[in-house]
Amino acid sequence: MSVRAGEPFDTGRAVAEVTALAAGPVPPAGPTLGEGDPVTGEWRATTGEGFRIVPLWESDDLTGAYGSDWTDAEGAARRQLDALVAELDVRWGPHSQVAMHPALFRRQAGLPLPPLHAALLGQDCYGDLSVWGPLPGRERWVGVSVGHSDGDAPLVMVALVSGAPVVEADRDDADRDDG
Repeated sequence: MSVRAGEPFDTGRAVAEVTALAAGPVPPAGPTLGEGDPVTGEWRATTGEGFRIVPLWESDDLTGAYGSDWTDAEGAARRQLDALVAELDVRWGPHSQVAMHPALFRRQAGLPLPPLHAALLGQDCYGDLSVWGPLPGRERWVGVSVGHSDGDAPLVMVALVSGAPVVEADRDDADRDDG
């Protein structure tokens, strides 16, 4: 669970938080560290070499949601993400899509992952990313996605900022990297 559990989604708040994230600090080096709420331990951020990831929204868990309940929950989350993406497109121009399945395949094959991809998968953020960048006037890339780890887990919308381009963790690139 994240610190966003139980909060309603608000597009304006999400845009403001993504904008602030884009303008905030990004560590140039260091290990990947998850940050939990000091009282509850719930996830509130992950920071690593050149990136920061934060939750923007979390649905109720989907335990017992089947058929139309499942479809409705997933559709509502997708509409919320689409509204956020549309607002960010107005702000930063058209986004690009970055698939997360290549990173998942690399992890399943025991291949190394870039720290950003490893951190996303480590927080069960399997949803494809909508990415903008570099942002006007700075070497920053921003991404948002929504997804969940399994059928009963809540849907979680996340945002990230990176000091380097956000691209797919391509399986062919991994094979070349490993020699």
